[in-house]
Amino acid sequence: MVKALKWTADLSIGIDIIDGQHQRIVTYINQLNEARQTHDKKLVGKVLEGLSDYTLSHFSFEEDVMAAARFSGAAEHRRGHERFARQLAEYGHRYALGEEVASEVLDTLNKWLLNHIKREDRDYMDAVKAALSVPQMEQILAERTRVSSA
Repeated sequence: MVKALKWTADLSIGIDIIDGQHQRIVTYINQLNEARQTHDKKLVGKVLEGLSDYTLSHFSFEEDVMAAARFSGAAEHRRGHERFARQLAEYGHRYALGEEVASEVLDTLNKWLLNHIKREDRDYMDAVKAALSVPQMEQILAERTRVSSA
């Protein structure tokens, strides 16, 4: 039995908006774990879809913030996002074909999320904090939300 993933201070990158988004991803991971443990295949699909949609939205926001901050490693970071997005899409495809993918997805997410936050996201943290204020990041988020809901 896999334990619930807990948000801990060492996962924080010190940018509240992004930390909040990462916390939401942790919530999705825990919902997927619960669905797997209860063998609720329908819920697994629903969580996978929500997780994929939310993760793509989060990635886009991070990329917009890095671009606005003129972070030199943005292109490499984006490539990592693209690789992970393809992996999530593959899991979704396999689920649609009837495969039991929840355990594999959980294993991948737990490893990837911790590595991504603790290493890759921390790479851009200082550049973003130095270049952008909280209101500027909130404006980027608001613009992104408006575009995606249009």
